[in-house]
Amino acid sequence: SSGLNSEWPLRPGVGHEQFGDCQYTKKIYHLEHKVPRWVRAFAPAGSLHLYEEAWNAYPYCKTVLTNPGYMKDKFTLSITTWHKPGRGSIENVHDLPAEKLAQRKVVKIDIANDEVRPADYKPEFDPTKYSHERGPLSDKWQEQCEPVMTCYKLVECEFIWRFLQTRVEDYIMIAERRLFTNFHRQVFCTHYQWKDMTMADIRALEDATAEELKDQRTNRGLQGTTDNK
Repeated sequence: SSGLNSEWPLRPGVGHEQFGDCQYTKKIYHLEHKVPRWVRAFAPAGSLHLYEEAWNAYPYCKTVLTNPGYMKDKFTLSITTWHKPGRGSIENVHDLPAEKLAQRKVVKIDIANDEVRPADYKPEFDPTKYSHERGPLSDKWQEQCEPVMTCYKLVECEFIWRFLQTRVEDYIMIAERRLFTNFHRQVFCTHYQWKDMTMADIRALEDATAEELKDQRTNRGLQGTTDNK
């Protein structure tokens, strides 16, 4: 959750229309202290609670965020992910129609060499300093690493609010890039911790994380990624 205060209310296994059985999660994000002041100034009470549903049918994943308590069908953030072998050369991995391809903006993220904010930087999550298996990553790691995989993410956002739509949608896209960069740096640099985990281990970690986030939200206040500009 990249430091966002959240809850895990349920975790059943469900089917996906294309890939069959998958892992399903539902989370509630409490964003009151995670967004810029100008957003809080316009946001009514309860409007900063986001509901996230995710379907994990690796190598395919789908995540949808909504705000049913306030904006209802006027806000949707959808993230569709394909994990594919190779160096990012698939032109239209999500099979977008011509209309959407014309609107698409391709943003490449290099977890080793892209600049991160000083507030986000942690040496232990720097792939150029990672000393375990598959590290450290060099300046040309994308051309040299074997094996190599590309994570293709399609981010689609709709925020229907007069006078604020473009500004909020632009902010969300910037925030998503920041989250993707920091998250995947952390995933790579903790590879040695999770690479041998079983599903039982992962479930136990999820439950422990849910309890920790609940404690943070109720007892310890603000944690993790913020943008208080």
